[in-house]
Amino acid sequence: MLVGLFPELDAPGGVQRAGRHLAAVLSEYAAGHAMDYRFLSLNDSPELHRTAVAGREFVYTGCERGKLRFLAAALRAARRGAKIVLAAHPNLAPVTRAMRLAAPGLKTIVCTHGVEVWEPLPWLRRRALRRSNLVLAPSQDTANHVMVRQRVREERVRVLPWALDPQFEALLSLPQDAALPPGFPRGRVILAVGRWAANERYKGVDHLIAAVARLRTRWPDVQLVAAGEGDDHAWLENLAAEHGVRRHVHFLRGLSLSALAACYAACEIFALPSRGEGFGLVYLEAMACGKPVIGGAHGGAPEVIEDGVTGYLVPHGDVTQIVTALETLLRDPEHARAMGARGRARVHSQFRFSTFAKSLKKLLHQQCAS
Repeated sequence: MLVGLFPELDAPGGVQRAGRHLAAVLSEYAAGHAMDYRFLSLNDSPELHRTAVAGREFVYTGCERGKLRFLAAALRAARRGAKIVLAAHPNLAPVTRAMRLAAPGLKTIVCTHGVEVWEPLPWLRRRALRRSNLVLAPSQDTANHVMVRQRVREERVRVLPWALDPQFEALLSLPQDAALPPGFPRGRVILAVGRWAANERYKGVDHLIAAVARLRTRWPDVQLVAAGEGDDHAWLENLAAEHGVRRHVHFLRGLSLSALAACYAACEIFALPSRGEGFGLVYLEAMACGKPVIGGAHGGAPEVIEDGVTGYLVPHGDVTQIVTALETLLRDPEHARAMGARGRARVHSQFRFSTFAKSLKKLLHQQCAS
């Protein structure tokens, strides 16, 4: 048996999307090797769920935030002869450790994402992470944090970049006539996509608002669209009003994947000058749509965005450099389109779901063989 442990699967967000990608590949690997699988989700509702990624259907059971129920189900799976367990978040590493005590021959894999491992984890999680057979990181930067901050041995760490969502990729192959969501403005649109929460202000939308305030004197039709959920909308709206750009900043919520794809297609530039992205799936989405990308010169973003080739990297909080990068692209649309074309080619060659699936299956095979 192959076991997958997930914090949550039936919800929006980068961690959840990465979890669905992992589950799809794990289920396909199990089917190809005559193995059963059992997927458990800590936070999803308790019934049996069924979903699919790129035609790969899988089922999982939610535990409705019941930590003891989740642990008990994981231990039962371990005792039923589980060969490998993969935890899709380091917070779940202690569960894999408990499973290994119940089934000593079990191989354990833990996935990391970014900021959650940039500082030392609580003792129990850090100890469980160190004792895992394999720790996966989406970028070399995150892998370095795992080794330095969590003190995981180098030979136990592997870089496995996330992939463009295949459902999103399929939308791009359809005729580009999807209706834009209500509230999407006319003009020269800068798009940012993310979760706008008070504890995630490191994403830098406040600095984009300040940049738009400087740009509008020279580019009166410039517009900023911030698409995403979160509890920080009121603060950001007040900030836009303070900068005098309330009519130039637009917040879109509750977008479907097709509506979001339409926003990417309609924008001129994608920008998220974050200092806390362990990888940045939204950068892949924008690049796949042929858009030049502005990201933070921090974390895993420089491993996705080629500075000066597919976009620009800027120091977090440096509004002057954000303005300079945006002006360069606004002033020369042909240059911007060329950057976008190179970004699309980069996604196609390095970040497709098939590449991710092949790499993960190889790692699973190595663990089974050992």
